[in-house]
Amino acid sequence: MAEITQQSGTWSFDGEAIRIVPGSGRGRHALRSALGELTVPLSAVAGVSFEPGRKGGGRLRLRMRPGADPLSQATAGRLPEAAEPYVLEVDPGGEILAEYLVDEVREARLLEQVPDTPADRYLLPGPGVPLLLKASDGTLAFDGETLRLEWLWTAEESKKSVGPRVIPFAEVSGLEWSLPQGLENGYVRVVTRGPQTRAAPDHDPCSVVLWGVRKTREVTQVALLAAAVAARLPHPCGQRDDPAPLPVAGAPSPVKAGPPGTAPAEAPGGDGHDALLRRLRELGELHAAGVLTEEEFRTAKKAVLDRF
Repeated sequence: MAEITQQSGTWSFDGEAIRIVPGSGRGRHALRSALGELTVPLSAVAGVSFEPGRKGGGRLRLRMRPGADPLSQATAGRLPEAAEPYVLEVDPGGEILAEYLVDEVREARLLEQVPDTPADRYLLPGPGVPLLLKASDGTLAFDGETLRLEWLWTAEESKKSVGPRVIPFAEVSGLEWSLPQGLENGYVRVVTRGPQTRAAPDHDPCSVVLWGVRKTREVTQVALLAAAVAARLPHPCGQRDDPAPLPVAGAPSPVKAGPPGTAPAEAPGGDGHDALLRRLRELGELHAAGVLTEEEFRTAKKAVLDRF
């Protein structure tokens, strides 16, 4: 078991899944509170890294396989850092625990041979419904079967003249959205199948507008709504005509050369990859049998991991 508890939350890894519990401090983003405790199966993980800070501490960052998590799929890196549920702020003094968790997850991925390729189905559930987005000119509600848009007095006449809209989920192909940037408005648009009327969001009866400066509440509601819709649509890998795997951001870097006097490092895959996996298993068995001390085991394991 690898575990790290910080003010911003707790991450623990039992060899099969990473359990993420958000912190309880006043600085916790509302999205992290709304998501609550998350259990990320190892099969959904593309990697985990520790980014040291300049004055100690740093960040633990979990990278999901494309298509494994509806929240990551729907938000696509557009959330502010404070709202990211897969980032843990590490306080000064927590660096060793953070690096240990990274090593344990990395070793487990290698032993289980978790691929970096996109998942063919969601491995985490989406947010529950019903959900409600309170925008600046109206509301957008999702109950799992329909998306309903209703207008406030602040909406343009072109929207109010149409009246409330109820869109069956079977007609929905996705959500298009943008958070406010500075004084630039954001919006959320329900994209339906068939021809689209591409009016500006403030005149589009399929859109609600997010005015002005970005609000924590709006970020939370948009992210939950987008993830809930994504989780209930056909998986994106099932819609692609080209079955070739998509490039994965943050893929492992090329293999490093070993220290002088050692055999050249072999590229992952083929016999070299299998040999390194066997070596890791052998080291684990020797450590469990008491042949290797804890320090010897860590040193040897690091030398093997560095060759992947």
